[in-house]
Amino acid sequence: MALYAGTIFLSAFLLFLVQPVIAKQILPWFGGAASVWATCLVFFQTVLLFGYAYADWTTRVLKPRTQAIVHIVLLAVSLLLLPIVPDVHWKPGADDASGPAVGILSLLAATIGLQYLLLSTTSPLVQVWFWRRFHHAVPYRLFALSNFASLLALLSYPVAIEPVLTLLQQSISWSVAYAIFAVLCAITALVTVRRGVGAGDDAPSTAAEAAPSVPPSLGERAMWIALSATGSCVLLAVTNHLTQNIASIPFLWVVPLSIYLVTFILCFDHPRWYVRPLFLAAAAVMLPTMAWFSDSLDLWVAAPLYTGGLFVLCMVCHGELYRMRPGPRHLTTFYLMIAVGGALGSLLVGVAAPTLLHGYYELGITLVAAALLFAWRTRGAPVWMNGAALVVCVATVGFTLQNVSEYRADARVMVRNFYGVVRTRDFTNPVPFRAMYHGGINHGGQLLDAAHRRYPTTYFSRTSGYGRVFASLPPEPRRVGVIGLGAGALAVYARKGDVFRFYEIDPQVAAVATSEFTFLADAPAQIDIVLGDGRLSLEREPPQNYDVLAIDAFSGDSIPMHLVTREAMAVYARHIKPDGVIVFQATNRFVDIAPVVARLAADVGFRAVLVSDQPDSTDESQHEYWNSSTDQIIVTRNKALLDAEPVRSGSQPLHAQPGFRVWTDDFYNLLQVLKRHRNL
Repeated sequence: MALYAGTIFLSAFLLFLVQPVIAKQILPWFGGAASVWATCLVFFQTVLLFGYAYADWTTRVLKPRTQAIVHIVLLAVSLLLLPIVPDVHWKPGADDASGPAVGILSLLAATIGLQYLLLSTTSPLVQVWFWRRFHHAVPYRLFALSNFASLLALLSYPVAIEPVLTLLQQSISWSVAYAIFAVLCAITALVTVRRGVGAGDDAPSTAAEAAPSVPPSLGERAMWIALSATGSCVLLAVTNHLTQNIASIPFLWVVPLSIYLVTFILCFDHPRWYVRPLFLAAAAVMLPTMAWFSDSLDLWVAAPLYTGGLFVLCMVCHGELYRMRPGPRHLTTFYLMIAVGGALGSLLVGVAAPTLLHGYYELGITLVAAALLFAWRTRGAPVWMNGAALVVCVATVGFTLQNVSEYRADARVMVRNFYGVVRTRDFTNPVPFRAMYHGGINHGGQLLDAAHRRYPTTYFSRTSGYGRVFASLPPEPRRVGVIGLGAGALAVYARKGDVFRFYEIDPQVAAVATSEFTFLADAPAQIDIVLGDGRLSLEREPPQNYDVLAIDAFSGDSIPMHLVTREAMAVYARHIKPDGVIVFQATNRFVDIAPVVARLAADVGFRAVLVSDQPDSTDESQHEYWNSSTDQIIVTRNKALLDAEPVRSGSQPLHAQPGFRVWTDDFYNLLQVLKRHRNL
């Protein structure tokens, strides 16, 4: 028993540990976008499907001895592909036309494809081997053990692994543990063949396996897939909702995935955990509530609501799955259908939604689908329960349609790709104004009357950090670099003879900035747009000698963490003049990056000051609604600029906090800088 349990435990631990390990390594290569993790989950769920299909096929078709030999050979081949360190040639280049999603999937397949496939086969395969040896034992609780090991891996990563080991050390350590697993799995296969069905027995099944058993119907298989797919969709939709507005980091990947696994553990450990009336009632409350708050940008409402809702909805999905489980003879088919549903759900949210939907609608669609599915599962119940299910469906659909209507209201343009949703919207009172939104966040806007089209607005007003820096620079022609184009609003500070070079990872942002706004066309300076991740582009370029380098790249309200690390700071310092200035956009509802930037500045011998700009709204008749409250951090060695009246009068010094560890590509801790209060 210990041999089988140990093999399953180690395989499941490694299966889920490798997910944050590999995803964190490639995150900076693809812009730090929230969709990087969603694409990784598509790969993980799809390969899991192939692994379960392999377990099912080899169990049904191959003789036990042949199955063991094939598996041992594949394990040996996988050892030759270690360690799992992504090759740098997978970094997207300036002329890479394949797209980030294809690049991520190809990279993962080449780096961990075979190892992940074999790990994913282990739980169903070893459960079958266990049953062959102990014919009276039902192995479903081993599935709960598998999910417990997966949960342990996920929880240990941000607490015990990420803060201690560098990314290279993580990869090497995982590879060593995988080699141990491969040996253990091979031993398990050999022991099963020799002691279970006999070393000389080539029969495809034991007498217990050959006992009569009614195969699952097509309807049962379809319901297995539907329940599994719904749980997977809820997982990805909730994860996207959190990461696109906070940060795409392992901690926010791990929490939803851990909750998802906990529900598997509870439901497959023992029937007592899934109290059907209780969880169906909880789902009836959570579904319309989540639909009502689906547009909330308040972390302290959204995070507990959606993580709690994820737990309840997945408990129903996985509890209903357990209620429908077949006998052990059809165990691998059951797991295969679960894997089909998981892969289908990940593909719908991770691939189909960004491709087919113009806006961020998948969360609402998922909630509606879950309400309808749960209502279907309660058919045949008392009339009052069916009536309650109908009310839940109507409320969920109604709230979802209302949010979609508000989301689309007055939108001139709405486009979507791998990096998110970009919208523009016009306002007319008291003066015409057009704003750009990325996710739910304003990313710049322009006054539309001809006399004020080059008037600084939103986060770039004359009293903002950017405005004060440009007012304090000497009159000579300037070279300005900007990571993050937005609407192109910083170009209002461009003068004849200047060069403004914008780095923008999202082609649709560049297209909207040039078609919907005139900042770039009206600028008298030379305007360059470089498509691609700003940090990677700067790494490839020779020193640009910028007078000002602006770091203003956000996806929604999410901060790409690879832009605020020691390695990134070294790149910025290489590209500015000795007296040049780096300006960090620090406006954020949830994260206070001031301590991070202060430590980075001290690390390279720069000074940092914070400019907090609060538009004057005491006189409503004079209120300029096109200006936004904003925080920006000025980092420079240029004492004269810091002492200039525009900067000096509107800033406060930032000092590195004692004991605050400098962030690197290998280490960053979001919990340190998470705002503890509501900041709306």
